Amino acid sequence: MQHRLFLFVLAAAIAVAMSVSGGALAAKPEKIDRRVDEALAEFREDIGGANEVLARAEGVLVFPLIRKAGFGVGGEYGQGALRINGSTVAYYSTAAASIGLQIGGQSRRQIIVFLDPGALNKFRSSDGWEIGVDASVAVITVGAGGAIDTTQLNQPIVAFVFDNKGLMYNLSLEGSKISRIHDD
Repeated sequence: MQHRLFLFVLAAAIAVAMSVSGGALAAKPEKIDRRVDEALAEFREDIGGANEVLARAEGVLVFPLIRKAGFGVGGEYGQGALRINGSTVAYYSTAAASIGLQIGGQSRRQIIVFLDPGALNKFRSSDGWEIGVDASVAVITVGAGGAIDTTQLNQPIVAFVFDNKGLMYNLSLEGSKISRIHDD
């Protein structure tokens, strides 16, 4: 029991350290914007229906690189930008911690699409936003023919998680904490 409590406290400390240090370790806005441009171009090129989804968006939060590593206790961290009408309006970090059987590391890209103006406004006015606590986010998968299944786009906030092989499956974003790192 004490071992499990120690691991939980250690994982929580990693997540807090990653999120608190986000502002101090934030990449320059130009670098984040360049990476966001690349991630959006790849999303549009590789995923059928991406242009239609982005055209419907009230806002798009793009994390072009989220790194996850762990050895029993894990953590993940990434930086990105919120775009409204194609322009960056703020920069954010995402961080999460986990406990369990895990060894190694991976990286991924994540695009969160706000389809409802109320959901976007709630996100923008929050001081730290946690997926699963402050809002539910539906993770969208690819339908037949490698295209986005637009029938799943009935939620106010949807997310697409992908790596260099395409959209990733069986992934939960719950517990990810998103915090503003600096404004445009």
